[in-house]
Amino acid sequence: MKIKPLGDRLVLKKVEAEEKTSSGIILTGAAKEVPQFAEVVAVGSGIVDGKEVKMEVEVGDRVIYNKYAGTDVKIEGEEFIVLKQEEIVGVLVD
Repeated sequence: MKIKPLGDRLVLKKVEAEEKTSSGIILTGAAKEVPQFAEVVAVGSGIVDGKEVKMEVEVGDRVIYNKYAGTDVKIEGEEFIVLKQEEIVGVLVD
């Protein structure tokens, strides 16, 4: 099953939280910090109300998004987030 975002929306695949700290302490489920970055897996058409919006990210980009942004979706055991492009804070570059 695939998700096709509409308009200026994106589908992101959440990145797993770290299992242990940099000093080697193993974190339990409650102590793990939920990361606010993900990988773009689908990009909408960029058409909103008949006007074209420039899509600034593309499939494969790693992005940082607002903490409470979007809608969480679980499909076939995988977690995704669907959000508007304006909720992206930045793109991670190597």
